[in-house]
Amino acid sequence: MPNITIDGKEYDLEELSDESKAQLVSLQFVDAELRRLQAQSAALQTARIAYSRALKQLLEEGTSPKDEDISIEGLGENIEFEDD
Repeated sequence: MPNITIDGKEYDLEELSDESKAQLVSLQFVDAELRRLQAQSAALQTARIAYSRALKQLLEEGTSPKDEDISIEGLGENIEFEDD
């Protein structure tokens, strides 16, 4: 029997009312959306850091990073982007 624990108290999912089950589904949806938004936020923060570094380099050196100066670690040995 699947159970859910809320504030230390266990409840049998099969014995929940339809309304309680609906609330649980809504809670699970919200939790999933929060995880998705947190992942999206992390990706946007990473992009923000990259943009701010590029801007700083432009302002200090007057040049943008060269292709050979750009590296992304942890995603593979080399990542190349082709122009269409």
